[in-house]
Amino acid sequence: MFTGRRECDFSLRPWRCRSSDMTIRFTSLSDILDQDYDCVIDVRSPAEFAEDHWPGAINLPVLDNEERAEVGTIYVQESPFLARKVGAAKVFRNAADHVEQRLSHHPGSWRPLVYCWRGGQRSGSFTWLLQQIGWRADVVEGGYQSYRRLVNDYLYKTELPHRFVALDGYTGTAKTEILKRVQSLGGQVLDLEGLAHHRGSLLGDHPTPQPSQKAFESEIAGQLARMTPDRPVLVEAESSKIGARIIPPRLWSGMKRAPRIAVEASIAARCRYLLAGYDDILSNSEMLRIRLDGLRAHRSNAVVDGWLQLIDAGDKPALTEALMVQHYDPAYETARRTIGADVVATLRAGDLGEADLDRLAADLLGELDRMSSG
Repeated sequence: MFTGRRECDFSLRPWRCRSSDMTIRFTSLSDILDQDYDCVIDVRSPAEFAEDHWPGAINLPVLDNEERAEVGTIYVQESPFLARKVGAAKVFRNAADHVEQRLSHHPGSWRPLVYCWRGGQRSGSFTWLLQQIGWRADVVEGGYQSYRRLVNDYLYKTELPHRFVALDGYTGTAKTEILKRVQSLGGQVLDLEGLAHHRGSLLGDHPTPQPSQKAFESEIAGQLARMTPDRPVLVEAESSKIGARIIPPRLWSGMKRAPRIAVEASIAARCRYLLAGYDDILSNSEMLRIRLDGLRAHRSNAVVDGWLQLIDAGDKPALTEALMVQHYDPAYETARRTIGADVVATLRAGDLGEADLDRLAADLLGELDRMSSG
């Protein structure tokens, strides 16, 4: 039995501290990722949950989006007391529905961990109800805000302990595919384009919408916190933004300093690869015209007009090659010179087919192992 005074629950885990009989405080991202509760429940509204949430949490809102807005309006326009009274009725009504519909199958030994925005009334009320039933529920001290502070400190304030290696290469050298294969072979890989839901260029839109900046950072922090600093972390050489998402400053600093391993491939091989991988983009003539017309500030009118003529002619191969030679390759060279990239090894690609990509991934993993042992 815990009293109201602060005491550390060393009998369970050395990092877990209690400030009441049901409140748990976490002090690092590793603590959060290693927590051993049966389930983490986010009781915030669906909109709050969609913007960002704890890794692996499920959403059981005790106030939905409209109810939360209604209670907030009452608080501001009428009185805090009335808002708490109306809110409490809605919270317990929704909580009862969750117990009956979604949680009724859990045994008495079930141990959920509950949080809301700042560890206040929503999570406290829901946790109290679960405890009265007999479940061993705890609430997160500070709620989501405490988690967000840890993510922010990790990516914005402290020096990351990882050694990054950047996979370099012009557009169309299948860098993302090679990353995935290295990861499947056991390499430590941070796939930023995958986490950002974007293919990392002007024409890199992904069918899935990009996550919020906070959710993007949560995924980055969660993956890095699980990786060992003893081995290199492979990332793709990127700009500081992927679509609308910004690479956090501590990670970006590490990426700029990272030694680079370059992939080289012929124009023909790159063109074939891009035609297959970007067919959805290349087939959308209206979108292409709008996007490419917006590059007149960076490329001459004659160059852009030539691209638009190739779109009108439906000549995807010629357009792909023209974009590589006249836009993407020069832009990549400029970025490479600005950063001052140090290329420590070069991998020569063949046709960029399946067998060739497997070979490149194996060779790249070998380079990473040599860098790790050295």
